Amino acid sequence: MFAAKNFFLTPPASGSLFIEATGGTVTTSGNYKIHTFTGTGTFTVTNVGAGKTVDYLVVAGGGGGGGGGDAFTAGGGGAGGFRAITGGSVTVQAYTITVGAGGPSNTSGSNSVAIATTSTGGGRGGGGNGTAGGSGGGGSDGGSGNTGGTGTAGQGNNGGNSGGGPRGGAGGGGAGAVGASVTSGSNGGAGGIGSSNSFSGSAVTYAAGGGGGGAQSAGTGGAGGSSIGGAGGNFSTNPNNGQSASPANRGSGGGGGASQFCCASTSGGSGSSGIVIIRYLFQ
Repeated sequence: MFAAKNFFLTPPASGSLFIEATGGTVTTSGNYKIHTFTGTGTFTVTNVGAGKTVDYLVVAGGGGGGGGGDAFTAGGGGAGGFRAITGGSVTVQAYTITVGAGGPSNTSGSNSVAIATTSTGGGRGGGGNGTAGGSGGGGSDGGSGNTGGTGTAGQGNNGGNSGGGPRGGAGGGGAGAVGASVTSGSNGGAGGIGSSNSFSGSAVTYAAGGGGGGAQSAGTGGAGGSSIGGAGGNFSTNPNNGQSASPANRGSGGGGGASQFCCASTSGGSGSSGIVIIRYLFQ
């Protein structure tokens, strides 16, 4: 009689059929491993199982709101570029991750980069025309009015336009909608709404625009998009600066400064920093 033999193959080492990687803050949700980067770091891939892919979110820094001044308002900052990639390919190597900072007053946000994908920083709000970015900054009033900056296709939307003064400043563009234009009245336009993503394990809204500043005659600043963009400054408030986007790592634009009487100026709020999130199946 021959002794019974075990013909079962030895199972592969844990994880060898899946992606294995290090870097960032690592958490799990269901069958996904999640790497979150809130600042510059390295995503190091040490194993890639056959046919395995990653999903990743790349949000750039939001633009700062424009500064207001004597008899003119400023536009809200545009949201940082928002890109959500599904089914992305990786190889065994170290990937440098860059997380863009939010721009201060009158300054565009900085780019975020992950796995050869770049999201463009949000355009600054106008103390004149808004500038282009992932989403464009809103235009200010003054003279015959000023236009919003253009958003980047696939990443965000345009900032709004503002008519000749006294008018409220226009809202900065968001990932989910254009910033609100102002064609009449002294109230600022609202920032464009952001977009939701669940790569972190729960639904979170990112990349909303900042509100435009209020004009003279008691204008009220526009609301920040999705309640995470900065609100525009109110003319009747002292100081009447735009509010900064909050919380951090959402890539939203800052609020525009309100207009001010002769010889004074106001500041725009700062945009919020971006974020990079990478997830993959690990079991």
